[in-house]
Amino acid sequence: MVPQHIAIIMDGNGRWAEARGLPRAFGHREGVKRVKEIVKAAQELGIRVLTIFAFSTENWDRPKEEIDMLMRFLENYLKSNAKDLKKKNIRLNVMGRRDRIPARLTKEIEHTIKFTKDNSGFILNLALDYGGRFEIINAVKTITKKAREDISFDIAKITEEYFSQHLYTNNLPDPDLLIRTSGEERISNFMLWQLSYTELYFPEKFWPDFKKRDLEEAIELFNKRKRRFGRIE
Repeated sequence: MVPQHIAIIMDGNGRWAEARGLPRAFGHREGVKRVKEIVKAAQELGIRVLTIFAFSTENWDRPKEEIDMLMRFLENYLKSNAKDLKKKNIRLNVMGRRDRIPARLTKEIEHTIKFTKDNSGFILNLALDYGGRFEIINAVKTITKKAREDISFDIAKITEEYFSQHLYTNNLPDPDLLIRTSGEERISNFMLWQLSYTELYFPEKFWPDFKKRDLEEAIELFNKRKRRFGRIE
């Protein structure tokens, strides 16, 4: 069985470069190449949604030159791949804050989302300036505002399903499988609500070394696990 939704924390770009005596920029550049390869592989394998953790709310604490470089890489990726996404029936979705993203990148994001909005074969979901805690707090604020403005608001309507509708992923299924490369075994404020019953996989390889065969191995491992969702079988 192929997971419907796979989420990936692309970790280890900088360490991959440093291990080779190269500037961290080389690792990030290679990491962008790997995104293109894994998107292609995921679509070929029948996955419906691929979420990529591109930039977290905590990543703003990195050196400015590295942040600027990452933003340029993302902008260039969208510019050079928009037509290919359209041709291959891939729809772009972006979740996270928009108020701190550079204007040029924001423009490219909005253009690519609009350009691919009618595609229905595969969803590439980029988590950009994304943090799980911020997402949950933002949903609480939105629901609270609705309750204050509507005196007839029934608090009983706040179910898990209702709450989920106020998250960035309201139009997406929860991930079946989370992959974090580089061997780090934590989720780092990523999709805290959505990962409740997600299978977790932490391969040792740095992201630039993660290839199609590694994705296939992750799916093979996923299929060996029993997902009970709290039930007894």
